[in-house]
Amino acid sequence: MTAATELAVAIVLGATFGLGACLLLARAPRIGAPSLSRRIGPYVRDVIDPRGVIVDTGVPAWDTGALARRLADGIGRLLGASEVIERRLRQAGWPIDVTAFRARQLAWSVAGLAVGAVLAVALVLWGRGSAASVLLPVIGGVLAFSACDLRLSRAASARLARIGEEVPTVLEFLALCLSAGEGILDSLRRVSSVGAGELTGEIRVVVVDVGTGSSLTESLSAMSRRLELPSLRRSVDQLVAAIDRGAPLAEVLHAQASDAREDAKRALIESAGRKEIAMLVPLVFLILPLSVLFAVFPGILMLRLGVG
Repeated sequence: MTAATELAVAIVLGATFGLGACLLLARAPRIGAPSLSRRIGPYVRDVIDPRGVIVDTGVPAWDTGALARRLADGIGRLLGASEVIERRLRQAGWPIDVTAFRARQLAWSVAGLAVGAVLAVALVLWGRGSAASVLLPVIGGVLAFSACDLRLSRAASARLARIGEEVPTVLEFLALCLSAGEGILDSLRRVSSVGAGELTGEIRVVVVDVGTGSSLTESLSAMSRRLELPSLRRSVDQLVAAIDRGAPLAEVLHAQASDAREDAKRALIESAGRKEIAMLVPLVFLILPLSVLFAVFPGILMLRLGVG
């Protein structure tokens, strides 16, 4: 048994013992039970903020939730750009904050680190380990961290794309309701109750905000800032300006719907152009070389055999 194999066996046995010890400690009543501040915090106003979230009041070091939050805050301070993460969370519609997302990234990184460590130990035990196997845990952690961030970016992009497709239809529906004699708030309420898309859900939030005391223009502007979609922002700005100035809303919404459809058509043409260029890659690098090979190879073979 080589030194690397002995080290791998020691890592496996130590990890197994540590996991079992952590599970036993987690089941212990003193350690696994919620802390005192968490038990009495909801009943004492001095330890909660106005939103009802418990403020850190000296939570014990073995509280895993508090430890995860502290690590997530540390990662956020180290990486920075919390505003970008917050914007993408709003665009993706995920009901978590930046700290929770950082905690999720931390959990994914630990899982990737563990998978990389398992692969490294397995390679060593199979006799195929090398010095590069030491990098597998680090690579796994970095890949998992990046995968979590990429998942958020793709979710935000996909949701914004769906909202962009729904903008013309929703604007036309609002214009139709306004032309039928309904008010703008009643039209928004009807759209939110009838529709079943992403933009309809955002309009439902606007209706709820108006029902709880916010003004309609503030709620619409908040929706525009929350999503930061150019076509929706332009439509909301025009609608808010029309409401403030008393302009005919139906005509404004019809014009904005036409502009949104033109934007969607232009985006579709641009996407088709990019896909057309992408389709040339397999044609040039796969099909064309094979065609040349099939055309030239028989002649070369015949010349080498001296036939003809």
